Amino acid sequence: MRGPPIETWLPPAGAVVLLLLWEGSVRAFGISAFVLPPPTAVARSLWTGLSNGVYLQHALLTATEALGGFVLALAAGVVLGALIAEVRWLEKALYPLLVALQAMPKVALAPLVIIWLGYGINSKIVLAGLLGFFPILINTIAGLKSCDAGKVDVMRALGAGRWQTFRWVKLPNALPFVFAGINVAASFVVLGAVTGEFLGAKEGLGTLILLANNELDTAQIFSILLMLGLLGFVLYSAVRFAQRRLLAWAPAENLPST
Repeated sequence: MRGPPIETWLPPAGAVVLLLLWEGSVRAFGISAFVLPPPTAVARSLWTGLSNGVYLQHALLTATEALGGFVLALAAGVVLGALIAEVRWLEKALYPLLVALQAMPKVALAPLVIIWLGYGINSKIVLAGLLGFFPILINTIAGLKSCDAGKVDVMRALGAGRWQTFRWVKLPNALPFVFAGINVAASFVVLGAVTGEFLGAKEGLGTLILLANNELDTAQIFSILLMLGLLGFVLYSAVRFAQRRLLAWAPAENLPST
């Protein structure tokens, strides 16, 4: 009987080795916990935050902001991407502007969003949506424009209208590209939510990081970063699950890389 493949056990084994090296290095070289806390201290801080419910309360708000931004980015990115790809004059009018906005650091827009929408949850959702919007938009346009012209000609020869051609040929062809953008956006929306919390919020994991920084509690900062990593991983895994279900027909080698 063959054991599990190396791809199965190598990641957790690597993580264990890394943690052991981290713990051993901190103890052997006498590194201050303020500079680099050992994993055991981070684990204690994580357990304290989880057991008293503080981390879960703040994580729920950050997750709501990230999920709201994700939905906003998905809807706006797919709809606008489809319009730009299908309407020639709209592409000429908007695409140069979108390229310029894409080159602009989205974090630089955060103060304006806070001024316009205030310190509530809406500004965090919009910031998260801004960071997740462009990967979905660009990949939607690329996917729709990559459709084989021969397939489109066949649909037209069969008497299919523009909507039927889009629905049955162009959209299925674009879905792998769209999901490639969605996978990237799943990580970016968490970053956008936390950025908004850094600039002004009373709750959220980003706010907890600022409080821990003011208290010089490095172990707590690391433990909150773990919570953020877990949040991003859950959202990314949900997207990958949906991708496997919806794109079961697409060979893996034909999917665009993320």
